[in-house]
Amino acid sequence: QVQLVESGGGLVQAGGSLRLSCAASGTGFSINAMHWLRQAPGKQRELVATITSGGSTNYADSVKGRFTISRDNAKNTMYLQMNSLKPEDTAVYYCAADLGTENRVFASWGQGTQVTVSS
Repeated sequence: QVQLVESGGGLVQAGGSLRLSCAASGTGFSINAMHWLRQAPGKQRELVATITSGGSTNYADSVKGRFTISRDNAKNTMYLQMNSLKPEDTAVYYCAADLGTENRVFASWGQGTQVTVSS
């Protein structure tokens, strides 16, 4: 199985920056696309950004131009650079991965890391 562990969350003022990391470990499955999702209190979980194994990226409209997703396949680590943060970015951020030759989408999840943006 594949385990994902997020880190880098915290409290930041509006306009500030944070960098989240998602470290993958384990064996048995290839990691295909990876994702960052977030869930704010009382709201549905939202897909924030996706990066394929080849490095293609996609972003939610709400974060385009402010967030950058990247990955280091040699280190099995994915990142989310978050700039110009807004209070509405406050949420628990999760990483997820698509696994295996059959490409099981969102097959593995991290435990989440809290991001709080104060106004």
